[in-house]
Amino acid sequence: MLKKLIPREQVNSIYELELDTLWKQGYRGIITDLDNTLVGAKAPFATPELIEWLKVVGQIGFQVVIVSNNQRTRVTKFAEPLSLPFIYRAKKPTHASFRKALNMMRLEAGQTIVIGDQMLTDVLGGNRLGLYTVLVRPISPTDEGFFTKVNRTLEKAALKMMKR
Repeated sequence: MLKKLIPREQVNSIYELELDTLWKQGYRGIITDLDNTLVGAKAPFATPELIEWLKVVGQIGFQVVIVSNNQRTRVTKFAEPLSLPFIYRAKKPTHASFRKALNMMRLEAGQTIVIGDQMLTDVLGGNRLGLYTVLVRPISPTDEGFFTKVNRTLEKAALKMMKR
């Protein structure tokens, strides 16, 4: 179980991803979390930096789907101005939302990257389906909700156990 919590790659932010390398390795799709992955948990809209990054992602050829455990209004308000497909109330780490995103992109697990800031939702869910998982540092940890804070505590405990 603990092995499923280990990401294939860990970076400070999405901007450190080597997109050209990932493309050359055969990856064609990106499933990304929203809150504290793309923007801070309370940021209503994309930053200019994120808009530019998404432009580059699209120019390379990647498809992107936002998969978030957050509510419809939050995810819709963020994703629609960017014309990005999305899944809200995803119930990560369950398989259903990840499979739905794969179907939306018409891609296989081996062609898809999952990017997120939580081991217990994004990394675990992606690893269970054999996706390439990338863990990013949370953008704004002080803005996190109760359940995310609980997850962070559990993640710290899991990391301690893995170091033994």
